[in-house]
Order: sequence, then structure tokens, then C-alpha cells
Amino acid sequence: MNVFGVDIGGSGIKGAPVDLERGTLAEERHKVLTPQPATPDGVAGCVAEVVAHFGWTGPVGVTFPGVVTGSTIRTAANVDKSWIGVDAGTLLSDRLGGLPVTVLNDADAAGIAEMTFGAGRGRKGTVILLTLGTGIGSALFVDGRLVPNTELGHLELKGHDAETRASTKAKEDEDLSWEHWATRRLSKYLAHVEMLFSPELFIIGGGVSRKADKFLPLIKGVRAEVVPAELQNNAGIVGAGMAAGAA
Repeated sequence: MNVFGVDIGGSGIKGAPVDLERGTLAEERHKVLTPQPATPDGVAGCVAEVVAHFGWTGPVGVTFPGVVTGSTIRTAANVDKSWIGVDAGTLLSDRLGGLPVTVLNDADAAGIAEMTFGAGRGRKGTVILLTLGTGIGSALFVDGRLVPNTELGHLELKGHDAETRASTKAKEDEDLSWEHWATRRLSKYLAHVEMLFSPELFIIGGGVSRKADKFLPLIKGVRAEVVPAELQNNAGIVGAGMAAGAA
């Protein structure tokens, strides 16, 4: 069975039909740039463009980079603040001609996919997935059950919002070497999260997971196992499709 998944990010919006039995994309994903400013109307138009690219007419799962309760957006750190309070499910369904839409936090979606088909499969205890990109998303699981909307990228770290120091965007904006970023930024962030939650496993997702060999061996001061996401940057799409399939 295939269900469509869309992953809304701060820099790009991508989607594809998802094979729910295999946890893979059924077709090559289609991506468009996130509009700037990333207003509800602009983003909804891009989601509609991605879905229309495949001629899709069934249920659609959509991730959002912020807290989502029901289908209402509660925070919007890396998109336009006009999203706050918007019923994204209704907005997107209207733009998609009435197709049923399920909306959830982007990192939660990636985590659901990784726990089912990827690096967290079969793992008990406390597992934390972190998506590193424009910001830092998080998904917290206890014995396989999701604690939604944790948004651990916004923990305060040395007087700063953690994602402004340890995200991939921070690395790129400040032109940091892999060693500097991994040892002085990411390691300290992971150690802080570990102090709070004592996870057995960290899964590192987002686009940077494709380059895990460049930074994971440099992580220090963390007791938990740290591994790259197996579904890499497709995890959000897969998780979105899974959420729509379960709705």
C-alpha cells in the first residue's frame, strides 16, 4: 500500500508516494524550495505543487517544523510566525482539493520511520532521534512509544538556543570545520541532552546524516550510542506517509 508523504523544511519542501510495507519511497521524490517568507499560503501552494507532480488523489501526510497539536500549529521557529494558530490540516486539505491530510511534527515523523524501518528498529529503552538541518528537530521514544513535540533543539545551551549553535545551518553559516562543529558544538549539545534524558541511543538524521563518517567519529563525552539515520533525509517523508496511513 502506498500513501503520500510531504516533508516541509526551512529550505525545501519534498514529497513522494511511500511504500508502507517496505518503508521506502515508491517513486523518486520531488522537491521545491521553501518560499521566503514561508507563509501558510505560500507553503500550501508548494505542497500542492509537490502532490500535483505525481497526480496523487489519496490521503496525504505532511510534516511541519514546529509543535503540532491535532492539526493546529503552535510554534514556527524556522518558518513564518503567521503559521501559529493555523489549522494546517484544513488549510492543506482545501488546497489539495479536499484530500484527507494528516499533519505532524517533522522530527516526530522521521523518528516514527526510523523506529519502524531504520536505526531504531527493535530498540527498547530511551531513544532520541535528532534531525540536523536549518534547525534541530527531536523525537523522543520510550520503549518504542513516541513522546510528541519535544523540540529539543530549543534547549538553552550556554545562553543560546541550542540549534543556533549546533545545527547544520550554524556550521555552514559560521564556516566551521567538521572537527570544530562535532567536538565543540554537537558533542556539547548531545552531552546536555544526555544529561537530561539518559538515552541508550541517539539517531542523527537530516541531510547531514549522509556524511556521518565526517563527524560521528569525532563525537566525544557522550556515553550513549550515536548512529546515523538509516533512512537519512527521506525519513520525514516516510513517517508522514505512515501517519496518513494510520489516520
